[in-house]
Amino acid sequence: MRLPFPLAATPAATALREQAEALAEAFPPLVAEAEHVASTVAQGVHGRRRTGMGESFWQFRRFREGDTAASVDWRHSARSRHLFVRESEWEAAESVWIWRDGSPSMDYASDNLLTTKKNRATVLALALTSLLIQGGENVAPLGGGFTPTTGRTAQRRMAHALLDAPAGDAAALASLPPAEHLPRYAQVVLISDFLSPVEEIVASIKSYAAEGIRGHLIQVLDPAEEDLPFNGRTEFEGIEENLRLMTGRAERLRAAYHARLNLHRDRIVEAARRINFTFATHRTDRAPHTALLALYGALSGATDARRPPRPGV
Repeated sequence: MRLPFPLAATPAATALREQAEALAEAFPPLVAEAEHVASTVAQGVHGRRRTGMGESFWQFRRFREGDTAASVDWRHSARSRHLFVRESEWEAAESVWIWRDGSPSMDYASDNLLTTKKNRATVLALALTSLLIQGGENVAPLGGGFTPTTGRTAQRRMAHALLDAPAGDAAALASLPPAEHLPRYAQVVLISDFLSPVEEIVASIKSYAAEGIRGHLIQVLDPAEEDLPFNGRTEFEGIEENLRLMTGRAERLRAAYHARLNLHRDRIVEAARRINFTFATHRTDRAPHTALLALYGALSGATDARRPPRPGV
């Protein structure tokens, strides 16, 4: 209906409008980018079935140590000499904990046209959070002190943990994920450049695997860190260490550098493989969509791998 005269704006309405405009202007661009990435990837994502708490019947299995008497299906067990437990299809959400490396080395970008490693890792973490909560999963920032949850609360907590850390916060600047006790069978996603000493990285991920936790590593690197494209006289300066290296012909270092980087990465990959963690790499000069889809697929596969095969399938 069209009004014959404009409505006068009340002080309360004006205040609400100004507050809304301020919130819109303050909406972090990284969050908007993450939502766009997540919505694009979500078009190719499908649901998955798992065994766990729920109402839909999945299968019968033999009674084993740890099962309660209440879980026994006595009617079905009466037809056999053995006790059977009635399992239902998984309907409860699973917890996924996400950590993004916030150390100074992640602030690197070799070109003004490229995003920093930290910004790309943040986009991946927020986009993954959005994608997971669309699937009903419970998500929490690793080391944030939050209980895993879903919906807008999970998204706000993740954005707060990644974007609002106080300046100088030691935990937010750590190069390695925090040693935190998590529920058994939870999953952790660790996004970093993983350029810390291999021994420290391996010890960190093994501590999670020892508690029955599945993990997924995403190594985010700048293209210059992958290719070492420098030629001629070049000075290299450490970001987290007070180190400098001046060379007259940087191109002569390229082969040795690639060998060292590949060895470093291979050692991480091998350690991850032994504890059933996944590992993938991503460059900041490439679109984040493929990395996010691969990461979501790894999470889905890790969950499905724990589902016992359905009889007759």
